[in-house]
Amino acid sequence: MKKISLFNRAHPFFNYRVALLLTIIPVLIIGLSSEFYSGPGREFFNDYFGDFLYQIFLILLISFIFPQIDPSKTALGVFIFNCIVEFSQLWRPAFLQAIRATLFGRLFLGSGFSWEDFIGYFLGCTLGWVLVVWLKQKIR
Repeated sequence: MKKISLFNRAHPFFNYRVALLLTIIPVLIIGLSSEFYSGPGREFFNDYFGDFLYQIFLILLISFIFPQIDPSKTALGVFIFNCIVEFSQLWRPAFLQAIRATLFGRLFLGSGFSWEDFIGYFLGCTLGWVLVVWLKQKIR
């Protein structure tokens, strides 16, 4: 039996992946915009809302790349990964500080430890999980 490419319309995950991609794009745009927002509530948008959207983005992205993985495992993995990254911010060797000084490093590795970030991680992973489960059920 011939194996069908994940990118082929005949593949059972094709429509699901299209839905994920169409959801990833606005989440990414809004998430990146929140990092550069300078109006009222700037601290909330820069520090917390971006973390929340980052969790959703990662869950959507991983689900897009690996559509066969259970959304619960993806959400849990993203939560654990970001908790590790958050705790790594307590470690400040020169090479990590140099990476964190760049825009990419700050976005990916963060710039400072904060217990409040875990709330955004939990809420973002929960909403990301709900969204992926809903898309999977709606599309199939």
